[in-house]
Amino acid sequence: MTSAAGERRERRARVIVASTRAATGVYDDRTGPVIAEWLRRRGWADPVVQVVPDGDEVVAALQDAVASGVDFVVTTGGTGVNPSDRTPEATLPLLDRELPGVIEAIRRRGAESTPLASLTRGHAGIARGMTFVVNLPGSTGGVKDGIAVLDELLDHVIDQLHGGDHER
Repeated sequence: MTSAAGERRERRARVIVASTRAATGVYDDRTGPVIAEWLRRRGWADPVVQVVPDGDEVVAALQDAVASGVDFVVTTGGTGVNPSDRTPEATLPLLDRELPGVIEAIRRRGAESTPLASLTRGHAGIARGMTFVVNLPGSTGGVKDGIAVLDELLDHVIDQLHGGDHER
């Protein structure tokens, strides 16, 4: 990404994994590393991956990530219908502007593989006028579907947030 002055600016991201079982060591998280590797391949600075239990710790992690001023915050997990799945409720109050089409596209992509994709309750939008926030499902398939959609959108969204113009 290039600033208004023409110098290249390092893009920074935070990955928040909402999973009580991964946070407590019942199993290893497999989604955070997939997202982090995807971002590194795209030239982003090494993203911070934070694994937290569902619930209040997701709220705190999201608030901290947005306050840190990173360009992109992506969550994985906590978007289903389990009573502890509260990631969308933690995300929505942080968004200045929602981008519902992003989540619709992610659900549509997932529905090509499984009807369970329609149960994803995520949000996408802009926080503090400068951070793109997206909730992805907690399954590796859901993350891969989300990445496939974001792959075509991410650079444009970040460029626009930093004052870029549409390519002519």
